[in-house]
Formats: sequence, structure tokens, C-alpha cells
Amino acid sequence: MAKDGSGIGINTRLAHSGNNPRDYFGFVNPPVVHASTVLYPDAATMAGRKQKYTYGTRGTPTMDALTLAIDALEGSAGTIAVPSGLAAVTIPLLAFLAAGDHLLIVDSVYHPTRHFADTMLKRLGVEVEYYDPHIGAGIAALIKPNTKVVFTESPGSNTYEVQDIPAIVKAAHAANAIVMMDNTWATPLYFKPLDHGVDISIHAATKYPAGHSDVLLGTVSTNAACWERLFDGFCTLGCCSGPDDIYQVLRGLRTMGVRLEHHRKSALEIARWLEGQPGVAQVLHPALESHPDHALWKRDFSGSSGIFSIVLKGGGQKEQHAFLDALKIFGLGYSWGGYESLAVPVFLGDRTVAKGSYAGPLIRLQIGLEDVEDLKADISHGLAAAAAIS
Repeated sequence: MAKDGSGIGINTRLAHSGNNPRDYFGFVNPPVVHASTVLYPDAATMAGRKQKYTYGTRGTPTMDALTLAIDALEGSAGTIAVPSGLAAVTIPLLAFLAAGDHLLIVDSVYHPTRHFADTMLKRLGVEVEYYDPHIGAGIAALIKPNTKVVFTESPGSNTYEVQDIPAIVKAAHAANAIVMMDNTWATPLYFKPLDHGVDISIHAATKYPAGHSDVLLGTVSTNAACWERLFDGFCTLGCCSGPDDIYQVLRGLRTMGVRLEHHRKSALEIARWLEGQPGVAQVLHPALESHPDHALWKRDFSGSSGIFSIVLKGGGQKEQHAFLDALKIFGLGYSWGGYESLAVPVFLGDRTVAKGSYAGPLIRLQIGLEDVEDLKADISHGLAAAAAIS
């Protein structure tokens, strides 16, 4: 099959990308290779490292099966697989930044990304600055001579602002800065960052690719210009994933299309229903026509995923906690993208620019694979409990 999966549908691509069964005696799944040492046939080959596999940290057939499948989805020149979604953020930042460099990060970014930037990167001498997610082409005014990376995430974590990625890319590239994007929310099925000019596409494969809340993994995919430096950083840090985790994500990837479509439909139905429920001031879901960035989302994205937030109508932490404690089907737990529905309280106290003005506390909902009517009933219990506090 062509590396880019051209000429076939997305579910066919998901089912068949990454490995050729004829390479493994016809078995449809690739072998799980547990490897550290790789033997060489002779000293000359060893001295020149003139063979495909040289050491377990630098690649195995199992890792290749996943990374080639991701390349087929992303249209990327290369992909690395790392132990977590956070590692997928930190490794490219470490690979492309040095002391004295300036880093621009969207203010609606995933909190652990912010924490890494505000602690480790600052200790290493990187200048960190946050920008408003609605800045678009205006980001040019923030770019300095030493700006090396613009780090985007769209939609934003918890508040789901949609960024004008092509405009940001144009401004960044004009100043010779590279653009990284955390695209975990949409996956490459609903948004392909490299097609919009982004240099490095980041995913927490823990979420939709794995899909079963039982494995941690991250992937980083790049264009040809950035691949060599990313791969060198990956090898230098030695931060590779274990073969069993890689295999589980590859297995989950095969069904991601049908699962994600179920998440999409259920989440959108529930989001529309929530707009008419008493006690809900706002639903933060970019696929809703009421969302302020809906037109931008519709322009660039081909679908939406299963996670969004709601704003309760008034109150504070007591109402927020009452809502959460009344839930029976929704679990209270971090992460998302698995088969089960989850809910978490949203904290915006770390924001510096995009603080927003909301009518009440925020709650993030991950819509799983359960029946929609059951989830609506569970949310209704939460809303009733929150209303009883007021």
C-alpha cells in the first residue's frame, strides 16, 4: 500500500497500514519484538551500523508497524513513538530549543505542557511567552528574532478555542520559526496538521488511538525538514516505548475510525441537548453553531471528537462538586478517549491571557461509548444536584 494511503478510505487505511503480513509468514498482526541487543553479521557492518536495526531504542519491527501506520495517516516523513502523551510534547521541545531561545505557547494549552515550559524549559534558559488562542495572524507582533518555536493546541484544552492555524503558520514561517501542534483532540482523521503547514504534529496516543484506558503512549510526526533533528533528539534522550504498549496502540488504531465516529455522534447529540437544559449557561463544543469559533472549526476540521466542556449557570466549586458527585455512569478521572465516559472539574487559574469570562464553574465531559439516553439521564442527575445547592 502507498505510504500516504492515497486512493483508499480512512477505515481501510486504518485496517491495513503499517505492516505487510507477507513479511511475517502471513500473520495479519506484526510480531511483538522485545529487543535491546541486536546482533551484527560482522565487524565492518557493526562499525558502520550498516543494517536496518542497530539497538532496541532506535527502532524495532513492532515500532515500525505503528510509526508507518501513523505516517500514512499524517502524511509525515517520519514518526517517533514515546512512552506518554506528555513525552510527545517534551521531546520535540527539547530537541528544537536551546538556552536563549524564545518559545510562544497558546494560553489554552494542556496544563502539563505549561508546567514543563514554566519549570524545566525556563531553568534551561528558554524564554517562555503565552499568547491568546484567538490571536491568528496577530502573532507576528509577538515573534522575536530569537523565536524558534510556536506551540499550538487547537481546540484548546478545557475551553475549546479554535486557532487560525494557517495564519499562525504563515507568520511563524516568515520568521523562520517552526510550528508544533498538539492535535490529540481531533486526531489526524479530523485534522491533519502537516496539510495546514504545521511542522510537527503531536498526539497522546493514550487517547483515541489506544482507546481502552489501559496504555500510555505518544507519537510525534514531522515533515521532511524537521525529521532528522527530531529523530536525533529522540535517540539522544533514549525515551522509547515498550513493544507491548506499541502493539496495544496499533491494535486500537485499527478500530479508531468506527469508535471515533461513535464518540463524535454521541458527544454532539449530548452537547446539543445540554444547550437546552436548565442550569447550563454555555456548552463549549466547537462543532455547535453557537460556539464563537464554529466557522473557523468548520473551515479547517472535518469532524469533532467526544470531549467538550459545559459552564454551569452560576455558583462555584460547591455546585461543581455536587454535579460531579451525583454522577453514576460518568467516572471521575483524568484522561479521555477510552470507551467509558468521564467528568472532571476545570481549573483555569493557571491562565495568563485567555482567562475568559464564564457564568459559572466549568466541567469537562468525555463522552464514551455508552448509550446516549443513559448518559443524558446521568447528566440530569448532576444538574439537579448542582441546582439543589443554589
